Amino acid sequence: HVQLVESGGGSVQAGGSLTLSCSASTSGYTYSTDCMGWFRQAPGKEREGVAGWDKHGKTSYAKSVKGRFTISKDRAKNTLYLQMNSLKSEDTALYYCAASKGKCGSAWYTGEVYNYWGQGTQVTVS
Repeated sequence: HVQLVESGGGSVQAGGSLTLSCSASTSGYTYSTDCMGWFRQAPGKEREGVAGWDKHGKTSYAKSVKGRFTISKDRAKNTLYLQMNSLKSEDTALYYCAASKGKCGSAWYTGEVYNYWGQGTQVTVS
């Protein structure tokens, strides 16, 4: 079983920055994944794929965050990051990280390709 734990959320003023972290832990074995992603869900809205990362280093972004957010992974720490700059009020949401046992490809933004999910960390931009 893989456990994903997000951290780094908080409240920030518009135009500010936050960095989210997602730490992956396993039960006694080395876990590697083909792809991971960040998702968000605001109250009353559907879950949205924000950014995706694959083991080849390819990154993908939703149009709404491209140029402002950066996804990266520290393989040694098995931790996924989301650097968020120039935050807007519409970025307010609960942010989740997710990991897939297989490839995500162009479907990185769909939740169906992921097997493991974190509990989420709240980001509030005012």
